[in-house]
Formats: sequence, structure tokens, C-alpha cells
Amino acid sequence: MKYKINNVFFSIQCEGAQAGTPMVFVRFSGCNMRCDLATSPKSPGGFMCDTEFESGRLVELDQIHRMVFEACWQGDSCRCDWIICTGGEPALQVDDAFIDFFHEKGFKIAIETNGTKHLSDKLDWITVSPKVAEHCLKQLKADEVKYVRSANQSIPKTKIEAKHKYLSPAFCNGVLPPANLATCVDLVKKHPDWKLCIQYQNILGLE
Repeated sequence: MKYKINNVFFSIQCEGAQAGTPMVFVRFSGCNMRCDLATSPKSPGGFMCDTEFESGRLVELDQIHRMVFEACWQGDSCRCDWIICTGGEPALQVDDAFIDFFHEKGFKIAIETNGTKHLSDKLDWITVSPKVAEHCLKQLKADEVKYVRSANQSIPKTKIEAKHKYLSPAFCNGVLPPANLATCVDLVKKHPDWKLCIQYQNILGLE
């Protein structure tokens, strides 16, 4: 089995309940959505995707492990115990073989997904960030759910069962528009079961 990988890098999780946690990010190539300013069957509208995830190369598990090793090992020890699968849409590729392989290597596996594919129950942490209408979602349980919001958008009526619920103001070309932030702050004040989530990697210049 080979996986199309865009990038592997060691950084800090900057969003959600695990913010501040060092992780190895494995970015998978490809996505089944196309986030854009205009609403369409493949876009929620209101923001553009700022991640390049189309390019990549096909690699086997032992090659991915080598990239993970090179990213996070220092001396004779690993600097973290989390791998986070991101994209693109990692659920198009992440399978039990991938999860089992890295579990055996001592890693916990997290995933960031748009929720349009069913996920393995072997995953250790699931973040769902929906990009489609609620009736199109397939992954209805998660550790956290995060909706990106632009100015004047409303509170989501989520179908996803999650302990942590976040609203994240949309960035535009790496800049956070004040109106987007104000909308999310106002929604969180009115709906205290939701929390504000900022994409701090854009502010701090982290990968």
C-alpha cells in the first residue's frame, strides 16, 4: 500500500483542545472539497483554502516512518508522541494499516477531516471541520468539531457529537479580517457551549 504524501513536518498544534502540543504533521495530498469564497456543492463559501495539498509523491509506510523520524527525532529520542493526519482530506487515504503501523511505533494518531468519510475507530483523536451541508456528513462522532466562519454567518446546527465545539474566524491571505473575528466572538458570547478557536499558526508564522 502506498500513500500520496504532500509534506511531513514537526510543529506545534495551534488550534482546538490540543493547542500547544508538539506533533508531527503528515499532510496527505488531494481533497474531495474545494473551499472558495463562492458557495457550491464542493465549497461552504465565505473563505478560500490557503493550503497547497495537490502535489505529492507516492510512498510506502516505511518511507513515511523515515520522514517522521527525520522530522521529530533528536539524539536518541522522539520529541513528540503524536502524529496528526491532515490535508487536503486525509480520510481519503488513512486506513487501519497506517494507524496500526504507527501505533506499533509508539505514536498516537489524530486526524483533521471534513467529515464526509467514515473513519476508523482506532484513531486516538478526531477533529471534524465540516465543509458541506449537515446531511452530507458521514463522521458524526468526534473529539472536537470546528466550523470556520466569516462575517455575518450564523451559529451552526451541527449533527456531530463532540466534547469540544469551536468557531474559527476565517483568515484571508494570512490576515484575520476584524469582521470575521467579531462575528465569531459575538456568536460565542450568545452560545457559550461553543468556544473561540484562532488559527494561531497564521499569526505566528508557523507551518
